[in-house]
Amino acid sequence: MSDALEHSEQVSLATVLFVDDEPSILSALRRLMRKTPYECLFANSGKEALEILENTAVDVVISDMKMPEMSGEQLLAEVAKTYPETVRIVLSGYSEERMVMAAINEGRIWGFIHKPWNETELRQAIEQAVFTQQIVAERSLLKRSLAQYRSNIKEAFEGFVGASINMQFIYNSIERAAPSTASVFIMGESGTGKEVAAQAIHQRSNRKDAPFIALNCAAIPSELMESEIFGHVKGAFSGAVNQRDGAALLANGGTLFLDELSEMDISLQSKLLRFIQTGTFQKVGSSQTETVDIRFICATNRDPMEAIRDKKLREDLYYRLNVIGLSLPPLRERENDAMLLAQSFLKNFTDREDKIVIGFSSDAEKLIVSYSWPGNVRQLQNAIHSAVVMANGPLITDQCIANALSLRLEDLQSNIDKMPEPLQAADRRAASEVSAEANSESVSSGDHHNIQPLAKVEEIAIKQAIDYCDGNVVRAAGLLHVSPSTLYRKIQSWEEA
Repeated sequence: MSDALEHSEQVSLATVLFVDDEPSILSALRRLMRKTPYECLFANSGKEALEILENTAVDVVISDMKMPEMSGEQLLAEVAKTYPETVRIVLSGYSEERMVMAAINEGRIWGFIHKPWNETELRQAIEQAVFTQQIVAERSLLKRSLAQYRSNIKEAFEGFVGASINMQFIYNSIERAAPSTASVFIMGESGTGKEVAAQAIHQRSNRKDAPFIALNCAAIPSELMESEIFGHVKGAFSGAVNQRDGAALLANGGTLFLDELSEMDISLQSKLLRFIQTGTFQKVGSSQTETVDIRFICATNRDPMEAIRDKKLREDLYYRLNVIGLSLPPLRERENDAMLLAQSFLKNFTDREDKIVIGFSSDAEKLIVSYSWPGNVRQLQNAIHSAVVMANGPLITDQCIANALSLRLEDLQSNIDKMPEPLQAADRRAASEVSAEANSESVSSGDHHNIQPLAKVEEIAIKQAIDYCDGNVVRAAGLLHVSPSTLYRKIQSWEEA
């Protein structure tokens, strides 16, 4: 084995391996490369070069074409196969040009340098090779990163369907929260899938083989709620003809999900708090204390802070349950998930209803993607179910969707025209007109007394955009270059003021 490693005092920009069976050639290359910013390695045979490559990351290999035992062509073909990101160059005479060109055309080598070489041209060739290798390596890294990112994207997860960034965050949060014993507080609008999230947490937890019990606090009369949770003994109240176990015992060892917690009677919430803190309770009408092991998951479609201010939710109960908070995004903030969900629902309902419906018309797809779906996933699910049942052709049309929503198609046309960024030219003009109108309404030229607060100017612009879009908040948001959720929050704040 020859031939040492040449270290430059400068920071190495790349590692270059020279291969030649003639010691005089290697010596000349060593002298030439001494003052370059590269880490240079030298090998006197193809076998030695492959041994170096096994142990060292090499960016560029420059090899003589004719060598005993293993030719440069054979060596570089092996390098191309095993180390595809390494740039491969041959040192060749003019007589070998046809062979070199064939190797270039077949992708085994990147280029060639004629013997005898010009020192300036050799340095330039190496510089270009290093630059090329960096581009190849960056592109390869980008492709691997993109492939890894795509492999991590989930289009479905434990009952959820959706590939948006918001839902990837939810999936990851559920995976992290599930193995814990901590209580989880789920927030989100009606129809966003709060019970689906609770079931996903249970299924991913160590309690998955134990019961999952769900209670909707809004659906149970307040006078029966205590019995539903804790159970009752015979004769505890009028109609209690038998002893009955409540959700607390039924969920022992598993998970108890209390949906719409803020709808529970405030006086019962104090008993629930004690139950959560101690793990003990008494059935209605009994003095016997029961002990259980339960994980609590609660949910509400109201802002918890607002519910606390309105005396609908005990503050101490909220903070006791909100160990891990999970906020489910509304469907309008989930990018193109509406279409993925619609396709999933279409398959389920065509199978269930034994209908031959193969897809959606292009106008129906535009409507599904652009509509704001105030009822979220539940509303979309019901709309697709209705459209499948009522469809009389192979495609769900935009009229089918409008009928399912009990709305006139004409009232939904603006949603169909909702455009991706950048805005279409007509809507750019519309946005400019809205802005100009807001400006003219808020300030009269030359009269400083008509200047209004910035918040008021913003309110005028938003309301005019919504009026321009015939009340379509989603399209108005597109004109104003903001998310629909921003407008909904603004509108809510004006209504509360």
